[in-house]
Amino acid sequence: MRSTPRSALPTTRLTPSRRPLTRRALLHGALASTALAAGGGALAGCGTKAAKQTTAGCVSQDVSDTEKKLTFSNWIQYLDTDDAGKKHPTLDAFQKQTGITVTYTEDVNDNNEFFGKVQNQLSACQSTGRDIFVLTDWMAARMIRLGWIQKLDPGKLPNVAQHVLAGLRGRSFDPKNEYAVPWQSGLAGLAYNGAVTKEIRTVDELLTRPDLKGRVTGLTEMVDTMGLLLQAGGHDPSNFTTAQFDDALAKLKRAVDSGQIRKFTGNEYAPDLAKGNIAACIAWSGDVIQLANDNAKVKFVAPDSGVMLFSDNMLVPNKATHRANAETLMNYYYDPAVAAKVAAFVNYICPVQGAQAEMEKLDPELAKNPLIFPDDALLGKAKVFMALTDQQEREYESKFQQVIGA
Repeated sequence: MRSTPRSALPTTRLTPSRRPLTRRALLHGALASTALAAGGGALAGCGTKAAKQTTAGCVSQDVSDTEKKLTFSNWIQYLDTDDAGKKHPTLDAFQKQTGITVTYTEDVNDNNEFFGKVQNQLSACQSTGRDIFVLTDWMAARMIRLGWIQKLDPGKLPNVAQHVLAGLRGRSFDPKNEYAVPWQSGLAGLAYNGAVTKEIRTVDELLTRPDLKGRVTGLTEMVDTMGLLLQAGGHDPSNFTTAQFDDALAKLKRAVDSGQIRKFTGNEYAPDLAKGNIAACIAWSGDVIQLANDNAKVKFVAPDSGVMLFSDNMLVPNKATHRANAETLMNYYYDPAVAAKVAAFVNYICPVQGAQAEMEKLDPELAKNPLIFPDDALLGKAKVFMALTDQQEREYESKFQQVIGA
């Protein structure tokens, strides 16, 4: 990501969304309980060590020229549907346009759970039966680190090269943009209920303001909570040292020990924030869009120090036999007109430049939503968490869990 400007942004007032946003809720609902249950060299599920692979040692054959099909695994409610909820218009159009038959399944319910589904096959260089699956940055980073993901052919992805948001290029876990194509993105920042407290602008306010004591929650997701604290301390969450992590963690610990922070949660903070049971919190943009549907007093804030940007990424696993077909699909969804149709349904940050202009034709109100189409000022404040080694992932997660009392 680019360096973070220090200038403050106005509080983001949210436009109500058209759909319930359940994908991020599912992701975080189970994450806290499973984050430390994994052990071994790559935090593999069930405590078993995941075997690394290499391109030379695990060769994948592509039969896309003779088999016009692919299997696509995604999260629930993460693709446009018709009014009956039975068809996916953009996917149907893709199949008609290309002649590629797509078996589409919504079987990604949680990153760690999905890792457990496929780790035995990928460790053994065997097929998962999938040509594309969609996983969040940190899990994508882990699988790339393990050598489980095929490199993509940039020549088959001209739309991606042209239209992917600048802030999603050259990410630390995929610096050459060879493995992961963002599907949708979102932000972690601050939120407050204006009915029970005054405006909040900074992470330091959240952690120290006396009127908020005992009325604040943090997130059990380490990369979001610690990413925001690193930024608040003047550190870069996309490139930090252990000493800088410890510095940010010490600030968090002081807020916990003083009783400033009531608890750490997954998405269950949302109803408490809406009701005013908590006054302010670290929050995900998608959750706050939901709350704003019913309570205009709930507002999302991009802290002066910056926000965290997360993405869910399309990946082609080893032994997938239809990589070229998968690349055709990825390139199709980076057509701005197609991306706008998906964004109109899912209401997350659209990673495709040019989609906002197309959205204006579909829904001018949604086209103005800064949490679907952030402007350059907001994106300039956003960082993607640094890709971690196996050892760092274990060390940092362990320290964080000790502080939050998980």
